Amino acid sequence: MINLIVFLLIFLFIVAAIARDDFAFILLYMFTGAIFIGRWWSRNALSKLSYKRVFDKRAFPNQVVPVILEVTNQGLLPLPWLHVQDGLSVEIRDQRSYQEVISLPGKSRIQFEYELKSHKRGLYRVGPLRMYTGDILGIGSQNELEGPTDHLTVYPKVIPLTRVPLPSRSPMGTLRTKQLIYEDLTRIAGKREYVAGDSLRQIDWKASAVAGRLQVKKFEPSIDLETAIFLNLYADDYNVRTRILTTELGIVIAASLATWVSGQKQPVGLWTNGSDPLAADGQVQQIESRKGQGHLMRILEVLARIKLGEDLPFIDLINQQSAYLGWGTTMILITSKADDALFDQLFRVRRAGQNIVLILAGAVPDFKTALDKAKYFGIQAYHFENENDLDIWRQ
Repeated sequence: MINLIVFLLIFLFIVAAIARDDFAFILLYMFTGAIFIGRWWSRNALSKLSYKRVFDKRAFPNQVVPVILEVTNQGLLPLPWLHVQDGLSVEIRDQRSYQEVISLPGKSRIQFEYELKSHKRGLYRVGPLRMYTGDILGIGSQNELEGPTDHLTVYPKVIPLTRVPLPSRSPMGTLRTKQLIYEDLTRIAGKREYVAGDSLRQIDWKASAVAGRLQVKKFEPSIDLETAIFLNLYADDYNVRTRILTTELGIVIAASLATWVSGQKQPVGLWTNGSDPLAADGQVQQIESRKGQGHLMRILEVLARIKLGEDLPFIDLINQQSAYLGWGTTMILITSKADDALFDQLFRVRRAGQNIVLILAGAVPDFKTALDKAKYFGIQAYHFENENDLDIWRQ
């Protein structure tokens, strides 16, 4: 385009010089002025633009996410034409990008609306926002302004579970203890006399009326049952042909179990040997067991963006992290490979005082032999070939 403009200017100058015609010189001056004024106009008008993108940066699969894109011209100079283009990941939109061509007066604002479609879990790019403009004749070079890039986190699918028989001595998910640390309000051990400082909520008014003096409920002490989910994403442990489907199933199982345990008001954590695209070294930061909805969402965010890893074998992960778990922690191991080395490691962990639940995900060769070994070692084990197999925990 620049070469064409230079050629036209030279051509007009030669014609004007040979013809010695005032009209040719006037046309040359107007054409040159239009080029330089147009470039100055578009460059200055573009510098006065501000922009923002508003949308919910977190979603679940098959959820439609509305996006509001707002462009504001803070200057006095109008923009005869403005090309707005928002780049999108292919997985969250049917087309490669969203784009509009508009005219924007001075001191004005315009909004665009479009939708993102979250088909499956992952971390997806939204942006960058690019805006192009030029002179009104369209003969000058275009000026470009690049805006911010955001990300949409799509959580993994969560299957609502209603009954998960984790190894515990209490249906409420806590272990009974002789150490007076916490009192379990679900276990009434008897009555006693009221003393100053007792909560009014623990007064048994019926027993107080019978005894003629205030009676307070006594509760059995308990401690929380911590649950540690160990998810195997070591690439070499999975068949190349079924690797994606199997690991995705494992992530769905991990997300569903974490949601169920958190819903029981119990602490849950996540340990995995996968890779995190947002981490500086690519390593996933292990999430220790905690309670609360915010902690659960942190686990789901990691499960949303996690990928297969190649650095840390599953047995090494168990060996490194199990030593830091509290006594009585329920370890849920999700993997597709269960060999003798894994069972030897699990047997040592179980002897150290941990409760073990082994979940074989996907098409596991000779899974019946693995289940028999688990039974021999006293380890609770399941095989889920697909999501429908989790229905045993939804009844």
